[in-house]
Amino acid sequence: MYDSTCGAAASGQCGKMQPESDGPPAREPPPAPLERDYSGFDIVKATQYGAFSRVKELVEAGWDVNQPDHETVTLLHWAAINNRREIIQYLLSKGAAVDAVGGELQATPLQWAARQGHLEAVVLLARAGADPALRDAEGCASLHLAAQFGHTAVVAYLVARGVSPDAPDAGGMTPLMWACWKVSAVDPTRLLLTLGASTRPADRSHGNTALHWAILARNTTAISTLLLYGNASLDVPNQRGVTPLTMLQTNADSLWVGSKVAEKIKEHMLATTRKNIFRRLMYDKKFRWWVVVVMPFIAFYITGLIFEMDALYLIKFFLISCFYALLHFVGQALFDEELKNLLPLSVYLATKAWFYITWLAFIAPVVGPGPTAGFLLCSLGLWYTFLKSWRSDPGVITASKTDKFRTIIELSEKVRGGFEPARFCSACLVRRPLRSKHCSVCDRCVARFDHHCPWVGNCIGEKNHQYFIGFLACLLVSCGWLVWGSLQYYAAACPGAGAGAGALGAAGAAAACNPWLTWVLLNAVFHLFWVTVLTCCQLYLVICLGMTTNEQLNRGRYRHFQARGGRSPFSRGPLLNCADFFHLRLCGPPAPRDWAGLDGGGGGDCEPMLPSQYV
Repeated sequence: MYDSTCGAAASGQCGKMQPESDGPPAREPPPAPLERDYSGFDIVKATQYGAFSRVKELVEAGWDVNQPDHETVTLLHWAAINNRREIIQYLLSKGAAVDAVGGELQATPLQWAARQGHLEAVVLLARAGADPALRDAEGCASLHLAAQFGHTAVVAYLVARGVSPDAPDAGGMTPLMWACWKVSAVDPTRLLLTLGASTRPADRSHGNTALHWAILARNTTAISTLLLYGNASLDVPNQRGVTPLTMLQTNADSLWVGSKVAEKIKEHMLATTRKNIFRRLMYDKKFRWWVVVVMPFIAFYITGLIFEMDALYLIKFFLISCFYALLHFVGQALFDEELKNLLPLSVYLATKAWFYITWLAFIAPVVGPGPTAGFLLCSLGLWYTFLKSWRSDPGVITASKTDKFRTIIELSEKVRGGFEPARFCSACLVRRPLRSKHCSVCDRCVARFDHHCPWVGNCIGEKNHQYFIGFLACLLVSCGWLVWGSLQYYAAACPGAGAGAGALGAAGAAAACNPWLTWVLLNAVFHLFWVTVLTCCQLYLVICLGMTTNEQLNRGRYRHFQARGGRSPFSRGPLLNCADFFHLRLCGPPAPRDWAGLDGGGGGDCEPMLPSQYV
């Protein structure tokens, strides 16, 4: 049996002795813990408890390292299931059979270690030549066992060493099927898909795909991952002719299905039917994309028209409230999470378009060609920096499949704890340079990540942060110019706007004079306010504190910030921080480019820069 170990040996907890002292006297060092006497242990028990000196003593006295016990289990099996690294190395050096078969399931030491998730033992056995393709009595190889029990690091290491992620067991079950059937967490399902596992294979016993197994297990996480991330097919029938779509339809209203999965079912059904063209349009991706792009432009215009109506302000505000309630309903009906992320960018583009139309239609005839030319020239800088912030690479950390596999092997074999989230991204399978972060919106790792900006539809990172600051500065000038132009229009075309009962009366007269321009001016003032706040915050963080927005919000989680009491270890003073940010060279050498700490973006031998290199 895999778990027939002594006490807690299977989980690697045996033999961990606690100090027997009641505690040291005041101001005296605690006494050393008493060392347990293993001299009475036989070699099997000594191996289970990790008593290396006792194992070595008995082997040197003539014990055959390949002699099985009464359960046909070898010493290497016991060392592997308990993750006794030192004993594993010693037994292998003494000629232990790395692929010995033992126990009720006729398994190898590698299979025992994979089932328990002991990455260190798996690494030692694999490097010693253990065959990961061997199957136990149940027909499972090491990768299937690791997938069944959700041992993500072991799955990644075995695949990186050449094991096919689609390798079937004796019944045709792939590791992805086992993960969907047995594990409710997002990994190793997502990991296997990233490593190239296919959602198409079907097992030989039932003809079920991975999606069939996920639905049978009511594994909502796996279903969502397969449909939204792995693009699994809903129309593949099993041996009984049942498709995943049929199985999901019968549970569409159940709580465990999830809203995103239910949305995917509706989208698939309406896209494949020809009975109702309007319902098909509701779930057509291209149509919905254009609705997201066009809707803010139309909404801005209709709101302006309502303001221009000859009616009471109470009626206007009621109509506007009804209109935006209708827009909210349409958005909830048509837009998924991806399209909702696109909406702020569409709002920005629509607002700026109406700014230009308003300037040319109302303000330009009043202020003349000079200010108009200046406004348009300022817009060139605005659109250049906007396009660079929107479309340029923010510093995405990329890697080829070979690089990813090399990184996994290096972190498994050379680095203890190398798969910590601070060092390795399990979604992108790349080694994380210092200051990088995985963006959940873009689903990619970005170097010197600052934040994901919905108004430019892109992450802000090492390679486009300067353009983003330039975009904010140009937007400030552009909005300020529009406010100035609007005031010039009111002064010239609405002379009575200033002769009212104070500021409120002047504002009311201006709104009555040109309601459309008032609507545009309100938008410009709002933009001016939030852009000013955002620009000041960005400049303060970058120049004064020497940190990113992400670091400011999460500095309590980063050890290199904790060690300095929350202060940035990358700050070199305001002047040099400014020079480093804009890649200028003042006195002394420039700061290291922390985002470039990897060769090829994820598989090189270089380590991430350390905070001490910035101080």
